[in-house]
Amino acid sequence: MKAVVITGAGTGIGAACARRLGADGYGIVLSGRRPEPLDEVAMDIEHVVVVPGDVTDPDHGVALVDAARASFGGLDGVVLNAGVGDSAAAGDDTPEGWGRTIGINLTGAFLVARACLPSLVERRGALVGISSNSALRASPNDASYAASKAGLSMLCKAIANDYGPLGVRANAVCPGWVRTPMGDASMDGLGELRGTDREGAYALTHAHVPLRRPGESEEIASVVAFLLSSDASYVSGVELLVDGGGDVVDVSATAWAVSPPTL
Repeated sequence: MKAVVITGAGTGIGAACARRLGADGYGIVLSGRRPEPLDEVAMDIEHVVVVPGDVTDPDHGVALVDAARASFGGLDGVVLNAGVGDSAAAGDDTPEGWGRTIGINLTGAFLVARACLPSLVERRGALVGISSNSALRASPNDASYAASKAGLSMLCKAIANDYGPLGVRANAVCPGWVRTPMGDASMDGLGELRGTDREGAYALTHAHVPLRRPGESEEIASVVAFLLSSDASYVSGVELLVDGGGDVVDVSATAWAVSPPTL
């Protein structure tokens, strides 16, 4: 049986990836700091093992590999999803705040990838980092988050380059806004700022995104499932935007956009 480690698997995109890949027949190793959400996700998966822990602890990555070997005989895939959205403008952030975001989003991903790479080499496996469109475009008050996601995208590219000759593929998925607990919390904050509710905030943030809506966790999970599968056997080193087309929009031209074109 093929097996995959998923970090940050208790909620949002990580949970959706776990359920999708479990349905696809993978053995799943669930990682997260809180056991309760992991146990809830595990109830929906046939072949699963739960390994609570913190990705910033080097020993946790080793424990994930050990669990994959003990339960499924090895490791074929890794989804680096654990992350936080805490951030600020560079001049307003603190060393502690910067360190926490970089530590979880980037250093934690490195530590898990480092632990998993020998097993991925053995089975010529694949790695997917859940990065963000913030890796490519700056947002207000977002310095540490954007820097961490840009670093994660480049970590995936570096792994693709260094370990491709050994048969390992690595790619980064860069979602836009997705309906997750983290996304909802951000929309609640924006709604309070703009005098609207969560749905109104989602509408505001997608007024110029071509598909005019946020993504769903399951849509990101589908892309991850593709990148881990043999259908993507010649896809490596890619930074794949999954953002409803938002990245193609020229923000300086949005003043002219009032409605969709007439068909």
